[in-house]
Amino acid sequence: MTKVFLRTGAALLVGLLFLFPLYITLVTSLDRAADVFTFPPHLALDFDWHSYLRVWSMARWSMYFLNTLFITSTTVVLALLTSALAAYGLSHFHFRGRDFLFQLILVVLMIPGEALLIPNYVILHRLGLINTYWAQILPFGTSVYGIFLLRQVFLSLPREYWDAAQIDGAAPLTYFFRVLLPIARPTLITIGLYIFIGSWNSFQWPLIVTTSHHVQPIEVAVSRLVLRHSVDWRRLTAAGILTTLPLVILFLLTQRYILKGIQRGEGLQG
Repeated sequence: MTKVFLRTGAALLVGLLFLFPLYITLVTSLDRAADVFTFPPHLALDFDWHSYLRVWSMARWSMYFLNTLFITSTTVVLALLTSALAAYGLSHFHFRGRDFLFQLILVVLMIPGEALLIPNYVILHRLGLINTYWAQILPFGTSVYGIFLLRQVFLSLPREYWDAAQIDGAAPLTYFFRVLLPIARPTLITIGLYIFIGSWNSFQWPLIVTTSHHVQPIEVAVSRLVLRHSVDWRRLTAAGILTTLPLVILFLLTQRYILKGIQRGEGLQG
């Protein structure tokens, strides 16, 4: 009983430490101007919504939100599809060099993203995709982490599933879509959530490949706001809360799948 109490207390403490900066951001965004720089820090919510109203009126946030939602959703769908197909091929089909190809894919994890900025930019420029939605989607259209995790899940399934599908005359893609993907749904949701968060928070790459406001995501809009109002902490924190809130809501809706998905991907086969 004592161990359970200590473990629960430690988990609660760590959780509060991680949530405290987010809470301070929320408090600052709702503070009155006189309470922002008080010491000790002001911890009570004032519920002053003027900073949110002012921030919302300063830019076309609805357009930036829709841009980000389209870019992020398309990236997630494309990355999940390509990662699942790659994992399917690396787990169910035997061909020469399969293991070497898988190891080569894992090597990509060791390459810093910054090292790929110039090659990716040159390729997109030659394709005429600079300053478009696709320039922000295609470079992230697959996930090495997703390939690894899904391959482990597919390898952990009994071989009898595949044999039964072959006996029933199911085509390889039929087996993929009707058997493998439903079974791997928790893992797919977990990978999709990670990709969604990474794409939603993407800043450096969209800033490099876009100049038009009509295709830029919300992180670029927030950076423009920071440059314009670098000392107005209420507006900056309000903008931060607006951009973070969708991720918090998404996490709360999908958190029950995260642990299940990771556990299913921890197979040691392969």
